[in-house]
Amino acid sequence: MKDFCYCLPTRFVFGRGAEQRAGAELSALGATRVLIHYGGGSAVRSGLIGRLEADLRAHGMEVFRLGGAMPNPRDDKVYEGIELVRREKIDFLLAVGGGSAIDSTKAIAHGACYDGDFWDFFCGKATVQKTMPFGVVLTTSAAGSESSNSSVIMQEKTKIKRGLGTEFNRPRIAFMNPELAMTVPKYQIASGATDILAHIMERYFTCETEVDLTDRLCEAAMQAVIRAARIAVKDPTNYDAQAQLMWGGTIAHNETLGVGRVGDFGSHQIEHELSALYDVAHGAGLAVVFPAWLRFQMTKPEHVMRIAQFANRVYGISMNFENPAETALRGIEAHESFLREIGMPLTLKELGARSEDIPALAAKTKRNPGTDVTGRAWPVNGAEIEAILRIADR
Repeated sequence: MKDFCYCLPTRFVFGRGAEQRAGAELSALGATRVLIHYGGGSAVRSGLIGRLEADLRAHGMEVFRLGGAMPNPRDDKVYEGIELVRREKIDFLLAVGGGSAIDSTKAIAHGACYDGDFWDFFCGKATVQKTMPFGVVLTTSAAGSESSNSSVIMQEKTKIKRGLGTEFNRPRIAFMNPELAMTVPKYQIASGATDILAHIMERYFTCETEVDLTDRLCEAAMQAVIRAARIAVKDPTNYDAQAQLMWGGTIAHNETLGVGRVGDFGSHQIEHELSALYDVAHGAGLAVVFPAWLRFQMTKPEHVMRIAQFANRVYGISMNFENPAETALRGIEAHESFLREIGMPLTLKELGARSEDIPALAAKTKRNPGTDVTGRAWPVNGAEIEAILRIADR
């Protein structure tokens, strides 16, 4: 187990009616001029934005709106937000929605405190030194951005999608009411659950030894998310299932499950190019990429036993100690069956992706600085990335 430093500064307000405490909580944080950043019209039509505005104003705050955050959030909305923050002298940002609105809010918060182009942070030209205070009203269980140190933005003109990891990305406060996720379309619930599982799996597939504690935590979290996803996709109004998914998404990506171990995230980098080029849901793209990534990693004997452990402990596949590869393969197949059960795609064709784009997708995939490889624990080079996409091109 590796040494680590772990600090989680986000305050969580979780449960029924959590968002009704926004006014009091933001007032205590010193907010006076608040920008609410959200996505489509559903947050307005449901009355959520109006209720939040009324609550904030009742606590003496001036409130401004910025709608239009899109899946695979774009840089143009970030630039618009930065300009609005500066013009109106905003002192607190409140994201309302899922990962897209939250990631866009994070980029606005950093960019508003920076004299250059905020994209400098995402392309590695600069590091974040200062940010604005911001919080979250979560409506979708998926990205875990409500307390993670990550943000992902797409540059519209190039269709390049890049992530930024920094402790400045962690929100000050997150309001989490599982009831708000009940109106999310079933496909989006399934896509979110897939993203949650992928975040755990990225940490689970490691080369670290003697990490049994976090192994067991990861395995239990994956099993709980799988159970809850099956229920929520069939009955989105099931509060307990939505609550499990919402908190599962949070701990999946804020390092609660990742301390003391090196994760990978190569499959995420590969998927970013799919969602950037084809504008598919991130979770749906991961449903295609992650099993293909696992099948490719099966070709490396040193990785087979951990995949077999995943199969045994998460999906209950009996361990074949004489042939652990057989157990591992059955585990991958069980995961694919689960993804199919909740309505996720498993092939590039189902995403609308084209075989002829595979070389370009592989070439554009973000590499580790100064290398030709992607991923940390089980890294893959350019040719191997293309091989993974070929496996997905079934």
